[in-house]
Amino acid sequence: MSQLGEFYRILLHSFRNLLPIIVVVAFFQLAVMQQLPDGLLSMSFGLLVVVLGVALFLQGLELGIFPIGKNLSNEFAKRGSLVLLMSFGFCLGFSAVVAEPALIAVASQAEMISGGRIDGFTLRILVALSVGVVVALGVVRTILGHSLHWYMIGGYLLVVTVTFFAPAEIVGLAYDSGGVTTNIVTVPLIAALGIGLASSIRGRNALAHGFGLVALAVMVPMISVQLYGVVVYSFGSVEEVLPLAAAAAVAVPAQESAPAAGALDLLLGMIGDLLRMFRDVAPIIAVILFFQYMVIRKHIAHIHKVMGGFVLVIVGLYAFVVGLKLGLFPIGRSMAEQLIGLESVLWVYLFAFSIGFATTMAEPALIAIGQKAEEAGKGRLDGNRIRILVAIGVAVGITIGVHRIIAGGSIHYYIMGGYALVILLTWLAPKYIVPLAFDLGGVTTSEVTVPLVTALGIGLATHIPGRSVLIDGFGLIAFASIFPIVTVMLYAIFVERATRAQGATP
Repeated sequence: MSQLGEFYRILLHSFRNLLPIIVVVAFFQLAVMQQLPDGLLSMSFGLLVVVLGVALFLQGLELGIFPIGKNLSNEFAKRGSLVLLMSFGFCLGFSAVVAEPALIAVASQAEMISGGRIDGFTLRILVALSVGVVVALGVVRTILGHSLHWYMIGGYLLVVTVTFFAPAEIVGLAYDSGGVTTNIVTVPLIAALGIGLASSIRGRNALAHGFGLVALAVMVPMISVQLYGVVVYSFGSVEEVLPLAAAAAVAVPAQESAPAAGALDLLLGMIGDLLRMFRDVAPIIAVILFFQYMVIRKHIAHIHKVMGGFVLVIVGLYAFVVGLKLGLFPIGRSMAEQLIGLESVLWVYLFAFSIGFATTMAEPALIAIGQKAEEAGKGRLDGNRIRILVAIGVAVGITIGVHRIIAGGSIHYYIMGGYALVILLTWLAPKYIVPLAFDLGGVTTSEVTVPLVTALGIGLATHIPGRSVLIDGFGLIAFASIFPIVTVMLYAIFVERATRAQGATP
């Protein structure tokens, strides 16, 4: 297949991923609200730009970054050097997360809404460092063959403990930051590293030892970001921060309705944004080139294709961020405002459930992980059934998260209760399913779902009296990550007990 044909296939794939959102939004706009949103043309153009950006980004990954990453992993596995594997794992995790589009979007929203109290760049570096460290440790776990469930039980007990002491302004953001670390860039790179490593070591099982790196990459940022919040909010009172957050939230529509800038200013702004995108992607390119030329000391094959892939990654990421600003963020805010204005709050719950289920069923990373799990499970797992279970979990999680915003409950108790349930199920579930279940909780938030769900939460918190945008607006992504773990583990427990009952029946 030619490169043009391959790009056309990826473009259609990106559009199919976005189509469920379009269908759900169109149904609610036409059948429930019976009106079209303001700025429909701009939103539609933004959605198309998102599709184009994701397609260019994925094409760039396939041409430039993935082939080199795969070759590096194979070379290090052949050499059998633990130091090299840990170093590569750290650098790979750090650089992939720094370039993560959804984390960039969430960090920028957090900086704006907190009135600058939370620094977006610092937040991204902190999350990236956390993921780098945990991928390096995850490599050691795979090599030693340790069971993941002890890591997860201990880790989430620590998460719940830190949550109890963390300030309310940071909890939702911390869990959202953990949820968005595993996405369009991170999942393929990290999952391939874990599965490939487990497959190459004698005595290791791809299902039990290959999965789990993604789960660890979700968990540790939740701890580090909450600790960051403790430091940030220990200087100055909450009363000083919330007016800034409110002012920032009000300032968003004003910025959008500002007069159009001149052609030169617009061009300079676009060039500046593009240079910032290069800065965002530069770490992963630097890591790959360093290990390729300074450690392995081999030239890159088909250098022209690789360089073209790097350019496509940067341009695609730029188009994706522009599309977010034009399309998905305004749609999320608009839907939240219109749904809150309806007489029955049940429509808000129905929209949350529908958007969660529809987007998850089309999530490419989930489809890929489901197929890998089916192959590794050797008949014990069905990929399509896993996708349905995960989609139900995401839908339920987002619905519960929306209820928290509407009812006004503290996110501390919801999150602590959710992870207490996860810890209990981790203890009860069959050990083979634990790494996969936690990984599935990390791949459910796609590059399209995250901005829309984040905007929905912020929009609801903005338009419901008595809610704080900073405290109540974040957290929906966290719920979308918790409940797929619950549904998959519950299913595995049910299947195991049903199998035992059938075996015991004479």
